[in-house]
Amino acid sequence: MPRFSISVLTRCCGLISLLLSSTPAGAQEYPVNFQPVTIDADAGKVVYAVITADVDNDKDADIVALTENRVIWYEQPTWKPHVILKDQTPPDNVCIAAHDIDSDGLVDFAIGAGWTKTGTLHWIHRTPDPKALWSVAAVGEETSVHRIRWADVLGKGKPQLVVSPLNASTGNGVRLMAWEIPDSPATQRWTSTVLNGDLNRMHNHLHLDFDGNGTIDTIAASREGLSLIRRNQTDWEKVPLSEGRTGESDPNLNGAGEVRSGRLKNGRRFLTSVEPMHGDQLAVYTEPRTPNTPWQRTIIHQGFKRGHALWTADFDGDGTDEIAFGHSDTPEKFGVIVWWCTDDLGTTWIPQVIDAGGIATEDLTVADLTGDGRPDIVAGGRATHNVKLYTNIVGKQ
Repeated sequence: MPRFSISVLTRCCGLISLLLSSTPAGAQEYPVNFQPVTIDADAGKVVYAVITADVDNDKDADIVALTENRVIWYEQPTWKPHVILKDQTPPDNVCIAAHDIDSDGLVDFAIGAGWTKTGTLHWIHRTPDPKALWSVAAVGEETSVHRIRWADVLGKGKPQLVVSPLNASTGNGVRLMAWEIPDSPATQRWTSTVLNGDLNRMHNHLHLDFDGNGTIDTIAASREGLSLIRRNQTDWEKVPLSEGRTGESDPNLNGAGEVRSGRLKNGRRFLTSVEPMHGDQLAVYTEPRTPNTPWQRTIIHQGFKRGHALWTADFDGDGTDEIAFGHSDTPEKFGVIVWWCTDDLGTTWIPQVIDAGGIATEDLTVADLTGDGRPDIVAGGRATHNVKLYTNIVGKQ
């Protein structure tokens, strides 16, 4: 597996900064327009995470927000809020992932909480009224639990809860772990498998079949950069992909903090990353045309503060994935930006600012929430405390 090139293509960052700070949103034509809708103006002190799920089982997607002490789901089509968890887990809640944990045909949630102290994992399952408070069952504990996702990384035919803590609990690094659902998830012990224990400050992770062999791999974004964690014949191996940002004397100012994958129209893959953790650079890594050659790293934006939200999706249906990005410490300038690729190489991107100051983005997710087949964006705020929806409207802006 080749290591990604850490060289940076020459970019006119001054021009990009000028575009972002001075060009009105309507001055540049984009394939789609995004219409902002405020879902909740004051959801909590921090909206740590937003996801979508069909909570009421009516075949459409609802919005789910996780705050420091609550879980709220907003019901389509009125977006009426329903608080289903309040002060039932150790503060603060930090991550949430949807899955039918008890196999009853209805969605449940796994939650990571208490992350600034011990770190606890919980199963949130419904009571007879899905709009009232739900029940909480313990899954396990892991120090500074930070991100959770469902994926069958063990190859057992059903997904596990994969957990990436922020800081090390034992050994030299954090324990990237896969927790298996037992037959009786409320009463039986959830067993865990350590996939890797060598990385530090693991801020997020991504699941995909990276090498096309039919197994689910993990890419972790950490102080060491981007690392591929995958099963081999007898154990788990770590393959360094990129060092991310480098050159700082403080090791915590190097590496990567977010990671997503996408595809260009010609089928070539790319990865995108915020570097370092809570960083000020947005990088794109493009797949080489020939095997066993380095992927090319390109910085497409820098100078923002606390990059913290990242997604990829084909917003206009042309076969190329765009990048939805948000940062949380400069809301007076930008809230959410969509980056559009303008070449076949994946090295030239232009920004579409779809929220200029309305949200200090802590997290965002992408899903079709209007039933028109086009992906929309949901974002949750940190300093702004809010939840917003940006509906995807065909037509140039």
